[in-house]
Amino acid sequence: MSRPQYPFSRLLTLGLLTLSLAACSTLGPHDPVRINLVGLEPLPAQGLEMRFAVKLRVQNPNDRAIDYNGVALDLQVNDQPLASGVSDQSGQVPRFGESVLSVPVSISALSVFRQAWGMAGNPPRQNLPYVLRGKLSNGWWGTERFSDTGVLSLPQPAPAP
Repeated sequence: MSRPQYPFSRLLTLGLLTLSLAACSTLGPHDPVRINLVGLEPLPAQGLEMRFAVKLRVQNPNDRAIDYNGVALDLQVNDQPLASGVSDQSGQVPRFGESVLSVPVSISALSVFRQAWGMAGNPPRQNLPYVLRGKLSNGWWGTERFSDTGVLSLPQPAPAP
């Protein structure tokens, strides 16, 4: 008659419990990443769409670095979708540090038409509200979602001589 393997199963259970607690401790509470839109630079157009490089300042207020290996974002202006973009760039935002990322976005002719239609009949505005949403990806547990709101200031026309 064989003896049950209770000591082995208890050791296995204790080991798995210890590993799971150690894994959970790395997922502890942390402050959200702060991401701000800091610039738009024109890129060469393709077909009927315009292209821009969206500059994002990523601030990490935590005591551990954030590694990322992909960025995705959507930009709304005047409560209308305007641009979206993705990038497979990778990098690291240092602990208590910041980095500036550049993400190429596309603006379709339809988005431009929607924006123009939304402004038709309204007095021209110099300041347009925007909402930026996206994520810094780093696998299943490392994705950092972000959102930023603000006002885009259009350049002032040059004064007439």
